[in-house]
Amino acid sequence: MARYVKVGTLGLKPMEFPQETSYADMVKGVWEHLNSWIDKVLYDEPDFIVLNECCDRPAGLSRTQQRDYYKARGNAILEKMQEKARQNSVNIAYSAVLHAEDGALRNSTVFIGREGEVRGVYNKNHLVIEENTESGILYGKDAPIIKMDFGTVAGVTCFDLNFPELLEKYKKSKPELIVFCSMFHGGHVQQHWAYSCRSYFVGAVGVQGLPCNIWNPLGYEETKSSTYLPFITHKINLDYAVAHIDYNAEKFEHLKKKYGKGVTIYDPGYLGSVLITSELDGISAMDMIKEFEIELLDDYMERARAARYTEGRMEK
Repeated sequence: MARYVKVGTLGLKPMEFPQETSYADMVKGVWEHLNSWIDKVLYDEPDFIVLNECCDRPAGLSRTQQRDYYKARGNAILEKMQEKARQNSVNIAYSAVLHAEDGALRNSTVFIGREGEVRGVYNKNHLVIEENTESGILYGKDAPIIKMDFGTVAGVTCFDLNFPELLEKYKKSKPELIVFCSMFHGGHVQQHWAYSCRSYFVGAVGVQGLPCNIWNPLGYEETKSSTYLPFITHKINLDYAVAHIDYNAEKFEHLKKKYGKGVTIYDPGYLGSVLITSELDGISAMDMIKEFEIELLDDYMERARAARYTEGRMEK
């Protein structure tokens, strides 16, 4: 059954303040800035808004000053994000350095539901070394799959993108949407993560001039922000499946013949795989897959792998 989700992604460069500005005034100014930009994204009535890494940290602070700022800020902006979510019935991914229950800092992405409730938290697994040694932030150890009202999500934060061990966890758990809150872009590695996990990938990058991107589960670009505005909104369909063309091409034709515009079979070329999405109510992409006995890409790869290791087939 079609599950359309309108995603907004917003990447803002850090705010700058005069040196004499108090931490309390910084917190107030940062929230006013964030709030004004979130309002611009809300014009399109998204279901989910993703903010970039450390979205509420001012520019120009030393690491000691950053810790003092976090202490002064506390959970004030988190609470305002929760209120914003409630007021607008929108899900929000809020990225910030926060104090955990044990009192120590984490580089966290907090997933907030439409009622302002915290649906889950991802703590950055792979810190830049100085985040720990100089800023006192602890490494996260878990890679949770978080259930939002529209589907399942997973967090990735900035430097995390470089580490295949985190990617391998998500390849196994298969989130429908990977949320990348960052202060660097990562280039083609974003696409690699999307395709490897068979997941949509939403990037919010807080560096002026670098785009926010949305990639589909084949690793192809759905859309990106422009050089003029640091945000985008885009509708995606989370009722999808990925299948290879081998052994399936004739089945694809039969599928399309029966369901017509009720099914989209997106073939980007070159890859040999397609993205199948149901545009219908009452019939899911997986219902269609089962009806026409279409072999999914991962199942095909496993079958091909098993064939290689069948006794007597490999050279001595």
